[in-house]
Amino acid sequence: MDGSKPVPKRQYGMNLLLAGVVSQVGCVTVVIVVTTLILGLWLDARFGTRPWITILLLVLSVPFTLMLMVWIVRRLTSRIQPAPSIFSNKEAKGDGPQA
Repeated sequence: MDGSKPVPKRQYGMNLLLAGVVSQVGCVTVVIVVTTLILGLWLDARFGTRPWITILLLVLSVPFTLMLMVWIVRRLTSRIQPAPSIFSNKEAKGDGPQA
């Protein structure tokens, strides 16, 4: 035995959510950068402007990728719902138990 405590279900679910967000953002970033690179190299070869179009497209992909990351994280975190409280609203405010 390694002596570690079992992870509660709620924490396990949150860990899975965070892993999903990180992996999705990472994959999207790689796809955008590789697509931009390939497109830039193709356009440079077609117009004979090597490496200027590739550099321009890569620089322009940075803010686009950042905005897309924020959008993905906001969309996924908006789906998180708080756990239902075991207390009524009055008890949660500290007014005592309901009779």
